[in-house]
Amino acid sequence: MEILDSSIAAEVADQLLQIQAIRLQPEKPFTWASGWKSPIYCDNRLSLSFPAVRDLIKENLVKSIQHFYPEAEAIAGVATAGIPQGALIANDLKLPFIYVRSKPKGHGMENMIEGKVRPGQKVVVVEDLVSTGGSSLKAVQDLKNAGFEVMGMVAIFSYGFSVADDNFEEAGIKLVVLSNYEAMLPRAVEKKYISDEVLKSLETWRKDPANWTP
Repeated sequence: MEILDSSIAAEVADQLLQIQAIRLQPEKPFTWASGWKSPIYCDNRLSLSFPAVRDLIKENLVKSIQHFYPEAEAIAGVATAGIPQGALIANDLKLPFIYVRSKPKGHGMENMIEGKVRPGQKVVVVEDLVSTGGSSLKAVQDLKNAGFEVMGMVAIFSYGFSVADDNFEEAGIKLVVLSNYEAMLPRAVEKKYISDEVLKSLETWRKDPANWTP
């Protein structure tokens, strides 16, 4: 995993905290679908309701693609949260946009990938959030199965789990994020969303989320 720029990572984290797209609640943990208890909940879809934050994210995802994937020929959003971000980016870059469903459409053409599909195109995948990387990399494989050349992925935020790094490395997919858990924590302390004492608990969670207890 790479970050576009450390100052951008801090700024994006600040904005996500401010609009409560990132919520830190270690005293009353969230429960993920996996059953993990989590002190953080991240819903980057909220950024779409705030034009200044939306523009900040869009502009820096565009910069990420221009810098790391200058040969991109199409943008692919991952359903559902990656769809609006991907469409905004594709519009700025003047590139075709497609999106990948989590499962085939249940009627009509029963498409897995929506949009004009031309096998062999060089595609960059857009995600809003990366946790373990499982669903993100499934979308990558679906695109490969359809004949695309997947150059890599960009995302707004990552929890920075080592298992995600391992999964992306094993898949041979480059991941570039605007911000991540490590960049967010010091901003949360500085802006007084959490205390130094809570910080220790949050650092422990990221190292072993499956066994973390508040």
